Amino acid sequence: QEQLVESGGGLAQTGGSLTLSCAASGFIYVSYTMSWYLQAPGKERELVAEISTFGDRTFYADSVKDRFTISRDKAKKTVYLQMNSLKSEDSAVYYCKLVPTAHDELAVWGKGTRVTVSS
Repeated sequence: QEQLVESGGGLAQTGGSLTLSCAASGFIYVSYTMSWYLQAPGKERELVAEISTFGDRTFYADSVKDRFTISRDKAKKTVYLQMNSLKSEDSAVYYCKLVPTAHDELAVWGKGTRVTVSS
């Protein structure tokens, strides 16, 4: 069974750091993009960061550039999101997404992990 399990969310103070992890299991794809999205209350889910199959290409939303870093351990089938200099507006549920290359219709989402940033 294909599954993405996020972890690492929780409470952090403004200016602090958190590292999210997303472990993939049950997948047979060799090539796939992994991404992190966030969804704040009452708002649409939005892309935060994305990383290519071999980690050679990354994308960051403007709001997190220079603060967040996405990385992946292909052998462990795990993607990470290192979040530094956290702001209150980073508070949201963070979701992991896996998309097999050239097969958007087969995208899989995790159930999310909540991040709360308070002062």
